Amino acid sequence: EERLVESGGGLVQAGGSLRLSCTASGFSIENHALGWVRQAPGKEREGVSCISVSDGITSYSDSVEGRFTISSDSAKNMVYLQMDSLNSEDTAVYYCGAADFGLGCEFDVWGRGTQVTVSS
Repeated sequence: EERLVESGGGLVQAGGSLRLSCTASGFSIENHALGWVRQAPGKEREGVSCISVSDGITSYSDSVEGRFTISSDSAKNMVYLQMDSLNSEDTAVYYCGAADFGLGCEFDVWGRGTQVTVSS
């Protein structure tokens, strides 16, 4: 069974940082693309970041470019999202997703999400 489990969410003050973790099981992330999407109350899901694990190519939404960094650790079968300079607009549930490499970042396996709340 292919599963993703997020961790690392919480409450931080504006300007602070968090690091989210996504642990994959049932498959190797090496031949996949993984990334993060987020959803705030009443809003549509927004793609945040994606990484092609085998070649390390990353992408970011304009809203997080320069503030967030995605990375992977194949030995641990995990991906991370380092979030710096957080602001209130970053408040959302963050979901980890995975896709076969050939599908790019069209994720078909999802975690259950982790809440990130940024206070002012």
